[in-house]
Amino acid sequence: MTSPSQLTPLGGDGQVGSNFLLEVDGVEIGMFAAVSGLQVSVQTEDLVEGGQNGFARKLPGRMEWPNIVLSRGLIKSDNLFDWFSKTSGEGFAAAGNKLKRCTGAITAIASDGSRLRSWNLAGCFPVRWKGPDFNVTSNDALSEELEIAHEGFRSSTQA
Repeated sequence: MTSPSQLTPLGGDGQVGSNFLLEVDGVEIGMFAAVSGLQVSVQTEDLVEGGQNGFARKLPGRMEWPNIVLSRGLIKSDNLFDWFSKTSGEGFAAAGNKLKRCTGAITAIASDGSRLRSWNLAGCFPVRWKGPDFNVTSNDALSEELEIAHEGFRSSTQA
């Protein structure tokens, strides 16, 4: 049975997600302002039974985990590129063309700096990075975007 405390929104009244921390194998990649793709869907298969014409039973099939996309303003840390270089290009070739899948965590951070909830990623690696668009007529902030492939996640509330 669910206790009333389990129904309370994280952080009290309707928490606003304003910062998201990405860590890979325990190394802080950095804070991000936006995260998309934290979702899972389950394919279904129809089981048609003889004599039952009113419906087909639905059975759960393969789970699908889309890539996760994170975006933020540019920062000084090179941790993101260090990770990227280990899983592609010369770093990948130096590892004998064997991909080292990592564990990762995306953590929602409250306005007071406390950790609210984490999504622990299995078998993740970066697949795309997009840097800022440069234009002398634009006043837009410089930003970057990171896309991560993974094999699923588990969610946990911080104590």
